[in-house]
Amino acid sequence: MSDSEQPGQPGPAGGSWVDTGYGRPDGIERLWAPYRKAYIAAAPEEREGEEADGAKDSGEESSGDPFLDAPRHDDEDSLIVARGRTVYCLLNLYPYNAGHVMVIPYRQVTELEELTAEERVELMDFTVTAIRALKLIDEPEGFNVGFNLGSGSGGSVRSHLHQHVVPRWSGDANFMTVLGGTKVLPELLKETRRRLASAWREVEAGERRRA
Repeated sequence: MSDSEQPGQPGPAGGSWVDTGYGRPDGIERLWAPYRKAYIAAAPEEREGEEADGAKDSGEESSGDPFLDAPRHDDEDSLIVARGRTVYCLLNLYPYNAGHVMVIPYRQVTELEELTAEERVELMDFTVTAIRALKLIDEPEGFNVGFNLGSGSGGSVRSHLHQHVVPRWSGDANFMTVLGGTKVLPELLKETRRRLASAWREVEAGERRRA
């Protein structure tokens, strides 16, 4: 097989695709994950359908921004862990690992520098509390924390800034992930939300006592 060809992979409609092209090898090893692109391409349509259904049930019109719509509903339905004055913490509907949360400003803000001073402070405070709560319930060995900013960053909702907090364990990218493109999640999202919200309140109570 030439460098410009990749083996056929299952396509979204049950067919297969072949990636072809031209170029010189550059020495970089690449993990091909076409299932991720299929999610990114399909997500806006899926969200649109889900939001339309939710708007029908609640009598509210969808904004087209899932991060603006989520706080309009109750915490359990929206998988919201905690709410602040300017930001809130939400479980990721498509988690990289169990406990993957996002800290999101209520305001639709695209660029980090557009945040107000109050939003910046509370966003970081919420990020720290999320880490403490996740350590309390699941004892992860590490975290990936950060933003996907701009059109080249790979984020699936680029119009509304959000900070990812992903708990990590040694070996969490095992053969299922590497060979099968499948992530094994050991718990329902609603149960994760319940445990994490309880731990969040415990962390906040401890901080108040220390103050």
